[in-house]
Amino acid sequence: MTEDEELHDDAEALREETAAGAPELAEHDRLAELEAELEEANNKALYAAAELQNARRRMDKEMADSRTYAAAGFARDMLAVRDHLQRAIDHVPEGARDGDMANFVSGIEATLRELDSVFQRNGVERVPAKGLALDPNRHQAMVEIPSNEEPGTVIEELQSGYVMKDRLLRPALVGVAKKPG
Repeated sequence: MTEDEELHDDAEALREETAAGAPELAEHDRLAELEAELEEANNKALYAAAELQNARRRMDKEMADSRTYAAAGFARDMLAVRDHLQRAIDHVPEGARDGDMANFVSGIEATLRELDSVFQRNGVERVPAKGLALDPNRHQAMVEIPSNEEPGTVIEELQSGYVMKDRLLRPALVGVAKKPG
């Protein structure tokens, strides 16, 4: 046997040994591949579960906000009605409260009280303004008035502001103090 034939036989024997051991290697590689796929599937499942939980939280918050502020648009519209009733009361002449108009004026006052009661039950409250420092989140300065008060202090309320729970429905329109001169 020549050296070339001997090398050829050795190579053939090595191929046979490798082929005989290859199923074990292939099985090990397949197992590693399946473990990697399982790991990836687990990660995707955890990500999907976290995403679902976040979506649930967002939906719950949106539903709670919806319930809490569902009447905000209606309440905002009703503020104009309240303003008109208050102006009507403010412009009643002195003699009208005792004369023939007494029942009419009493009815307007009762309606105003009932409207305020409805607002209170639904979390609609008046924004405090007069005597406080200007809060740009709750007050809208309409005019500066020369005064001895601290500059930036609300000294006149032109129109009441209202909040519904913690949400501003309408800012208070105010006059703010400025240094005289």
